[in-house]
Amino acid sequence: MGKRKSSSRAKLVAKKPKEKLDTVFCCPFCNHGSSIECDIDMKNMIGEAFCSVCQESYSTTITALTEPIDVYSEWIDECERVNIIVADDRA
Repeated sequence: MGKRKSSSRAKLVAKKPKEKLDTVFCCPFCNHGSSIECDIDMKNMIGEAFCSVCQESYSTTITALTEPIDVYSEWIDECERVNIIVADDRA
């Protein structure tokens, strides 16, 4: 007679692969797709986003957890903030 398998044995679970975050983005000024590249300089703690088409750029201070999408998102937020201030001045 065969021996029954123990149910206490751990079952292997396949891990899902992590989704990769984007590193190139659409420019908020020239609207050219995938023209923004983000560089992270951990030595100087500076993140820079640069458009290869219209030559616009944005720099900000970063932390150890900052990713390229964080730099780009901060740039978009800053553009929106400036546009709101300009719109309020004209009104």
